[in-house]
Amino acid sequence: MNNLYKAKNVLSEKGCTCVLYKDGEEYSSHSRGVKPLIDFLETGKSFKGFSAADKTVGAGAAHLYILLHVSAVYARVISEEGKRLLEQNNISVEYDNLVPFIINRSGDGPCPIETAVKGADSSGCALNIIKQTLAKLKG
Repeated sequence: MNNLYKAKNVLSEKGCTCVLYKDGEEYSSHSRGVKPLIDFLETGKSFKGFSAADKTVGAGAAHLYILLHVSAVYARVISEEGKRLLEQNNISVEYDNLVPFIINRSGDGPCPIETAVKGADSSGCALNIIKQTLAKLKG
């Protein structure tokens, strides 16, 4: 069973929001949004070559997956910009639904993270923008 297939199964079976999987090594989260990806990044662990399965991938999540150095991403829903960013960075992409943009949690506009990272020069720059945006949304 390949790593992406296994990550997709774990996503469904455990009801996670995202899963990183490689050769029997599994990391998953039930937290919403991009928080779990930032948490994975902040561990300092190398996720190079891992496959990821996620409920929703917008541009912000795509930048974070690029920084995690995953090799493949499956998303139930992915934005056009998220897909473009992943493919541009040679990350294999599978998805169920491709949408123009990710909608915010209240369903009345675009996702604030996806909007914030629009035009980011790099994934490193996007990470800083994401952290600033999350801090503003909390406060």
